Amino acid sequence: MKFISKLKFDANGLIPAVVQDHKDNVVLMVAYMNKEAVKRTLKTKKATFWSRSRQKFWVKGESSGNVQKVKKLFYDCDGDCLLVQVEQVGGAACHTGFRSCFFTEVGPGGKTKIKGKPLFDPNKVYNK
Repeated sequence: MKFISKLKFDANGLIPAVVQDHKDNVVLMVAYMNKEAVKRTLKTKKATFWSRSRQKFWVKGESSGNVQKVKKLFYDCDGDCLLVQVEQVGGAACHTGFRSCFFTEVGPGGKTKIKGKPLFDPNKVYNK
């Protein structure tokens, strides 16, 4: 996979990956990939990331069932960010139960507003 040599990974060997719904272009989440995660994603067609907190690979949906089937992968002009277009299976991309991780809108004066409602209860899904 020659294109991987064109990517600019940070000092920790990671590159940010913006995940977007391939049908309606909603930005679902942002995660990080290392070279191996990029390779696994392309091989399996399932969004695979590197967890900075757990220091291990994770396939989106392995716990919740809300998997992301990869449709297209792009990298930006500088090679320092990926765009992963996916089919979001199960509705929710966010571990909080929302469709997108970007559900908090910041308005005038910094006032915040939650947009939408969770599609599942994370306490039930993740046994917390």
